[in-house]
Amino acid sequence: MIASSEPSPRLVLERMYRAEAEYFAAGGPGTASFTTLAPFFAPDVVLWQADALPYGGVWRDHDGLEQFFLAMNATWDRFELGEQVFLSDADPIVVLTQVNARSRESGRELRFPILQMITVTDGLITEVRPFYWDTAAIADACSAGVRAMEPGVGK
Repeated sequence: MIASSEPSPRLVLERMYRAEAEYFAAGGPGTASFTTLAPFFAPDVVLWQADALPYGGVWRDHDGLEQFFLAMNATWDRFELGEQVFLSDADPIVVLTQVNARSRESGRELRFPILQMITVTDGLITEVRPFYWDTAAIADACSAGVRAMEPGVGK
């Protein structure tokens, strides 16, 4: 049996999450260099975001990811990844992440789950597909318009 010198997909993802934390700690989009994150992503990486989100659409390649992070930064004043549970270790990797975020536009704070399917090929992330529990609630929280009532709040 020949051992692979390539890191496991889960290890690649764990390292990328640490680099992402460093990237944001260094000032994030527009301040920190994307070179902290670039080594984890294939040159032709594809990130799919739900169209209903303020940063929705398909983001391709390293330039696209940089633009995505700028769009996220324009939307969220804070976007913290909390507890993460790896639901699979093989491709596609499935990760359930709890997010704590605050909208720049409305100031509303949200806590919501994201389920991500992530494909790692030859040691690089090639595709990311996040699934949000409630895109309408997230889009609403990110608008400056009249706020929807919080669940469980009376009229």
